[in-house]
Amino acid sequence: MAGRRAEQHPHGADRLCEAGDRVYSRAVRRGRVPRTDAEAVPCLLELALLHPDPDDMDWLVPTSPQEVMTRLLRGVYDEVSESQRRVGSAVAAAKWYAGLGRLDALAAPVGGGAVRVLDGLSRIQAAMDEATQACTTEVLTVQPGGIRREDELTEGLHRALALRGRGVRMRDLYTHVARHGQGLLNHLELMGDAVEARTLDEVIDRLILFDRTVAFIPANTERTMALEVRQPALVEYLVTVFERLWRLAIPLTAPLPDTGIEGISHREQSIAALLAEGHQDAVIAERLGISVRTCRAHIARLSETLGAASRTQLGVRIAQAGLDGSGRGLPSPARDASL
Repeated sequence: MAGRRAEQHPHGADRLCEAGDRVYSRAVRRGRVPRTDAEAVPCLLELALLHPDPDDMDWLVPTSPQEVMTRLLRGVYDEVSESQRRVGSAVAAAKWYAGLGRLDALAAPVGGGAVRVLDGLSRIQAAMDEATQACTTEVLTVQPGGIRREDELTEGLHRALALRGRGVRMRDLYTHVARHGQGLLNHLELMGDAVEARTLDEVIDRLILFDRTVAFIPANTERTMALEVRQPALVEYLVTVFERLWRLAIPLTAPLPDTGIEGISHREQSIAALLAEGHQDAVIAERLGISVRTCRAHIARLSETLGAASRTQLGVRIAQAGLDGSGRGLPSPARDASL
């Protein structure tokens, strides 16, 4: 019987059914609800949104919305991190296999044209122009880094306008930092509903996909070489990664979610998680698309908010506040003092 009821509620805590929404909201407002109220919504118990009141087992008390939100954000972060690790491994492998060929053969097609190494910006540009002209339905892009420079946006404007003129739909993924660039906002306004943009704390390296048949990815850190990928399995894999990141990303027109921790911004929460993983300031700045100076300013504010006098103590405070991804969500000592 319980199994049949569960099948009627195939969802997670991120999208409650209408009945579950009503019961959980009532429990939060009143502090608890009778167990009979939850009989029609077993999803609330299965998702640990309600649990028995230890003082009276006939009643159910709610898990705090802040704890639920922290749990959801942690899940999103884990999914994004795993996708980034898998794409990083795939790109590294592709570079390694490309490097096995003779140097004089790098510009030649590999595997019957499935993968081609483009050496030099002019060759990359020519291949991109060719793919743009052949594109008829969709372009997917991942744009790492921070605020997009005006020259970058202007350089690709003619291709974007040509695609829009043919009715091609475009979806772009950026880091959250890109939201602060007026140039990008102006560009998207010019493109109208032909382009949809979303953002994440971190994105993978640059990726451009045309009609789900050809992909372009960097082949070196300077981005003076690129891989043109037409191998169907590889392209399908890259599309899958993009779609997963897209589902986790936040529309550019929507505000970033609140962290649920007073005095700590969404970006500072991301920095805290990366600090907890042991990354240096420069690495954190690069992954989030901000400058090292800005990163250190956020770290200083984190230290002040959490009452940490040193980096070592900051690590402890981050763990106590549940910002390290442990999901414990304990209040920091700085906040305990105000209780």
